[in-house]
Amino acid sequence: MSHEVINQPPPLVGHDLSADPMLLSALEREGAGWAAGELRQLGVLGGTARAQEWGRLANEHPPVLRTHDRYGHRIDEVEFHPAWHELMTVAVENGLHAAPWTSARPGAHVARAAKFYVWSQVEAGHGCPISMTYASVAALRHSPGLAAVWEPLLASRSYDFGLRPAAEKRGVLAGMAMTEKQGGSDVRAGTTRAEPLADGTFALTGHKWFNSAPMCDAFLVLAQAPGGLSCFLLPRVLPDGSRNAMHLMRLKDKLGNRSNASAEVEYTDAIAHLVGEEGRGVRTIIEMVNMTRLDCVIGSAAGMRLGVTQALHHTGHRHAFGRPLRDQPLMRNVLADLILESEAATLLMMRLAGATDRAVAGSAPEGLFRRTALAVAKYWICKRAPGHAAEALECLGGNGYVEDSGMPRLFRESPLNGIWEGSGNVAALDLMRVLTRQPEAVEAFFTEVSLADDPRITTTLTELQKSLTTATDPDARRIAQQMALLLQASLLVRHAPEPIADAFCASRLSGNHGGAYGTLRNADLNAIIETA
Repeated sequence: MSHEVINQPPPLVGHDLSADPMLLSALEREGAGWAAGELRQLGVLGGTARAQEWGRLANEHPPVLRTHDRYGHRIDEVEFHPAWHELMTVAVENGLHAAPWTSARPGAHVARAAKFYVWSQVEAGHGCPISMTYASVAALRHSPGLAAVWEPLLASRSYDFGLRPAAEKRGVLAGMAMTEKQGGSDVRAGTTRAEPLADGTFALTGHKWFNSAPMCDAFLVLAQAPGGLSCFLLPRVLPDGSRNAMHLMRLKDKLGNRSNASAEVEYTDAIAHLVGEEGRGVRTIIEMVNMTRLDCVIGSAAGMRLGVTQALHHTGHRHAFGRPLRDQPLMRNVLADLILESEAATLLMMRLAGATDRAVAGSAPEGLFRRTALAVAKYWICKRAPGHAAEALECLGGNGYVEDSGMPRLFRESPLNGIWEGSGNVAALDLMRVLTRQPEAVEAFFTEVSLADDPRITTTLTELQKSLTTATDPDARRIAQQMALLLQASLLVRHAPEPIADAFCASRLSGNHGGAYGTLRNADLNAIIETA
């Protein structure tokens, strides 16, 4: 009898990760309803035991750096477990990378965002090269000649792993290298040099402290050219088949994101192509950064959804004091609060995806709204992820603290998006730059918030606008938080079931929510939980 297993939840498999009412309604509203079938296929696959096992194996067997072959030749290769390649194959075949850039169909970027959200719940680490490949096209378009060569390969739905000349591959991936030893956010302090060559290329020499996804086929790199800090495309393998002089010194031993390789690299006269204008490197690569910041928001929202799903599953099957945990009043309050945070994050990330889609298509108003909303969302959604993951883990009790549950992996992953592509301070100060330099973008944001007819939003918005007249940099985080909550509240009032919108406005706009979950008052907890 001691070996009989009782009061344990069954494995969470065989479910559809896309069966997310908030996600599906936003998919339709943002112009990508046509992708619902594709999204469901991906969601069903993501819920299988096979896909879940890929995620586990990719993290339990992290990448290994091979600097030399058996004969002493420098090869600088990264070896991955087969599960990594399975995850990457699915992602690329479903267009989670650069495929939207070659589609004229409205909503292509929205469809891609929804798929990225769903598939990231299977395993988050492999989203790094997928995200950067997606984002690289925006920067490459500053040099139409380079874009004409690389974009079709970047957008290909063929995952073709291995170091070979790009022209010999069915599809390629792109990475990024900006950070150096002496500074992360201060990229202008970089010392990597770019010397012009007679054939129009440049020779790069220097050291990068973080090179994201070093197994990619090309990288966008910042380096100091004669005309100032510039952006370059550095191919991993040269057209003649020789390896470019990009040496992998070591792989970073990271808190989370274990399946993905992040490297420290050195260049010694590595061949690279100028992207955009010389001396305008930051302005060029910021196009890529903005796209990856969107994916930071999507990834954090995906993690919240995964945490809610795990918590609801466990508490629905685990009994305590004579009834399921989910039916215990205080646990219901915690679950409802976690759901509110997740639903608000999902709604905001889909609104940003829609703005991106329309901005890429030429909409100036959507571009202005996106400029402010992206900074706000990058700060707040990514900042909320770690606390949300910790609370969701706690819903599983001791079971959640054990690796087999998958919750420790979710928790370790949760701080990443708050750091990647600009920490909280960077995002908040970016918002302050918008407030002082682009009033039209701020006005577009407030116009969006005002679309909700709710006195709680109107009152809070008026108070915020008054405070902006005297705001300085030390106020940046407070302002970013208030603007994020207002935008989320506005979206929920317009597009979510009334119990969710009411509970969110009552708890978040009051300023009394704090950092703990499970403190909702006078909320329809049953209705909130049923919506998830």
